Amino acid sequence: MKRRTKMAGLALSGLLACAVATYPLLARATLKPGDAAPPFVTQASLGGNVFDYSLADALKKGPVVLYFYPAAFTKGCTIEAHEFAEAVDQYKAQGATVIGVSHDDIGTLQRFSVSECRSKFPVAADTDAKIIGAYDAALPFKSSMANRVSYVIAPDGKVIYEYTSLSPDQHVANTLQALREWNTKHKAQ
Repeated sequence: MKRRTKMAGLALSGLLACAVATYPLLARATLKPGDAAPPFVTQASLGGNVFDYSLADALKKGPVVLYFYPAAFTKGCTIEAHEFAEAVDQYKAQGATVIGVSHDDIGTLQRFSVSECRSKFPVAADTDAKIIGAYDAALPFKSSMANRVSYVIAPDGKVIYEYTSLSPDQHVANTLQALREWNTKHKAQ
């Protein structure tokens, strides 16, 4: 009996090691620069006010930074929301807007948009994970939840930058740099 238990434990350890080893590969199955950004319309909240958010309408005003996050009010997602809120003026200086998307319901996002997003940018509800799926932004092994993925989308609807990392640390810096590079390139043309 001890041997069977030990073998089962080893098998489970092997499966977990395999899952951990393949996680980075699975986490990278996202849209890439040059891909068309799937259009969407969904409920969003800005400063606690609910409205219909349309990616197509937002792109008429300039580039959009679309970031996916696993769940409102969790530690990493709160850090990331604070960082995006603090950088909103920098995004505006680049002619861009920001929208966050998670599987959370709109009631939760009404609160999150005020407290964690500091009423600086909208967050959108994707309770059925259709947007998450269209952007290949699901967490591996939990397809109903978003991974931490940031996209920069040009006004023509093409993805110009993608960054995936469960750490919230570089999403703002990387998307701002991508916008600066895109703006420099387009001003030179």
